[in-house]
Amino acid sequence: MGQPVPTRVTVLGLGAMGSALAAAFVKAGHPTTVWNRTPGKDAELIAAGALGAESAETAVAGADLIIACLFDHASVHETLDPVTGILTGRDLVNLTSTEPAGAHELADWAAQHGIPFLDGGIMATPPMIGQPGSALLYSGSEEVFDRHRQTLELLGSAEYFGAEPSKASLVDFALLSGMYVMFSGFYHGAAMVRSAGMSAAEFGRRAEGWLGAVLSTLPATGERIDSGDYSVPFQTLDFTKAAVDAIVSASRDAGVDLDIVGPVKNLVDRQVAAGYGHESSERMFESLHPPVRPAR
Repeated sequence: MGQPVPTRVTVLGLGAMGSALAAAFVKAGHPTTVWNRTPGKDAELIAAGALGAESAETAVAGADLIIACLFDHASVHETLDPVTGILTGRDLVNLTSTEPAGAHELADWAAQHGIPFLDGGIMATPPMIGQPGSALLYSGSEEVFDRHRQTLELLGSAEYFGAEPSKASLVDFALLSGMYVMFSGFYHGAAMVRSAGMSAAEFGRRAEGWLGAVLSTLPATGERIDSGDYSVPFQTLDFTKAAVDAIVSASRDAGVDLDIVGPVKNLVDRQVAAGYGHESSERMFESLHPPVRPAR
């Protein structure tokens, strides 16, 4: 058997992430065309072997696989709407950070124009692309995913979540919410210890080990939530309320605002006030999730 034919890839958008994606394709030997709305960001990629395009139209004209990694949902339409005729029949993967409703809208738009479409979420920073730990989530056209899986895996592990185009985006944003809230909690803790003269760097070294240890409990926490049975607590809501109330008091004494821990206290207080103080603290989830719709 001969060597597989390299995929002709076009990357639209050369911010830090788009440039990292394009560099991974170039490094793997795929003919790669790059284009950016603001000129001048392609010099390093061209020096590495990419082909620079003067317009989005010329960028997509010869591509087997088109990767859009633009600023936002609106910029995707601003870039692609004028070239829908050329895109027809060409595989399009959107790796722009697009919320689920936007991913669904793009899938409908692509279907109207005969554009095979896959939406994706990137669980990595630009330096992680192509390295261990980089993960990309996809949903939409299974045919596009299967056709280009080997090429997409140059960027990181590739997981397909099914035909519903918004699912990868939903999982992406859900994971990011956990990250941002975790970092926000770290910022709050760093503000607390600063009042005692501890640097944020020192606090970070302490937090790394502690948070790493407690993160290992998340799968078991998820299992308890999925079961809906909070009657055998690992830690009761009454205990959690006492701990959170103490953190709130210590924060006030340290002169730290309650923007971050205040909402956590609100969740705990609501569950305790409803009579669930004796149940497991994971029951806070019940104040967050939408009601489960009965099957029809």
